[in-house]
Amino acid sequence: MSEKQWQKHDWSAIKIDLIKRHVNLLSHQLRQLNIDLQVVEVDDFEQQIAYLTNLVTENGINEVVANQELEVNEQARDQQCVELGINLTLFESDVIVPKGKIFTQNGEMFKVFTPFKRAWLKYIRDYGFDYFHKLITSDVEKQSPAIEANLESNIKSESAAWPLVNIVEQQVVPDFIHDKLSCYGEERDFPAIKATSGLSPYLAIGAISPRYLLRLILNKHPDILMSPDLPLFTWVNELIWRDFYRHLIFHNPRLCKHQCFSEKYQTTKWPFKQTLFIAWCEGKTGYPLVDAAMRQLNQTGWMHNRLRMVVASFLTKHLLIDWREGEKYFMQHLIDGDLAANNGGWQWAASTGCDAQPYFRIFNPILQSKRFDPNGEFIRKYIPELSEVPVKELHFPHNYINKHNLDVYWPAIVDHKEAREAALTFYK
Repeated sequence: MSEKQWQKHDWSAIKIDLIKRHVNLLSHQLRQLNIDLQVVEVDDFEQQIAYLTNLVTENGINEVVANQELEVNEQARDQQCVELGINLTLFESDVIVPKGKIFTQNGEMFKVFTPFKRAWLKYIRDYGFDYFHKLITSDVEKQSPAIEANLESNIKSESAAWPLVNIVEQQVVPDFIHDKLSCYGEERDFPAIKATSGLSPYLAIGAISPRYLLRLILNKHPDILMSPDLPLFTWVNELIWRDFYRHLIFHNPRLCKHQCFSEKYQTTKWPFKQTLFIAWCEGKTGYPLVDAAMRQLNQTGWMHNRLRMVVASFLTKHLLIDWREGEKYFMQHLIDGDLAANNGGWQWAASTGCDAQPYFRIFNPILQSKRFDPNGEFIRKYIPELSEVPVKELHFPHNYINKHNLDVYWPAIVDHKEAREAALTFYK
């Protein structure tokens, strides 16, 4: 483990904590099979290379096996290991369709998601996908809850609200596929409803494979890949988006360096006002849905996907703050921080990315609030000081607050209409 290196890459403390808990779990599971797991802690990639070189030399090791990592620094580390004579065998475990296998007719990476999805589906239909079934004995499965209790009974953990993956596989995943998958398309955009899978943290740290999830869905719905227009397919579509962003970085490693996908935006001079950025970070913009979303992130390390789009649009379009500031803040706080997905989402919102929303599409945070939190349940959960404000006033409560001379909420830091016009002018 290289915690200092992770911190250099803006990994959040809660994500690092989740990784450590799963290392402990893996150690216990292997011990049941009479295998000792040696966990080595070094500061950075340079020390990783030095440690592996010494280990291979001193022990006459002929092969080192690992899962491949996508990011540019990790790729450089692996290449350096090979150049130093380490026989490195890497497996591609982070995607369903191998990177570099899907191209346009011109032999290029797709720049639009929908044709990528069609090619992705064709590839799966033609070639299938590699999947090695989990070999878990019934005895190990029965002991898993006890293992979790034993591992964590006396440990205070930042990520304690998130169960370990053995529990997730036995309870969360089956419940989602059985009870929530059919309604996912209708309910996933409403943050007050627990309709999402909650699996993104486990995908982000490699505790769950996307191939495993797709296999489970296919076991229950064998024809789902033939019916992309059905509501059941909506969640599979999210797995394809995940592949899309990872393929994108594979073909465009400069994205790891926070460059705009659309190069015409690379030299854009974004105005930056520290007070506005701090207000956004702290959830004090004066727009309840935006503020509740940022409180959710700051308090839990996670944010509902619809709200990620809303707050990203607000930062880049209403406040005209460089999307990279938001990208970094998210990575520093998210339990499911993933460079490819995070970068892709932020560039989508900022209109600088691949298949991004057009620059003139600017989310109205008040209308988003009325549409996706109509009863204000999510807002009231994270902004209880607005609990007495009527629902019809809740989505932008300033007139009501002023009328009743209440001191319960901060003023709006920008006017929506004025900010929208400023954004259109700026982007033009």
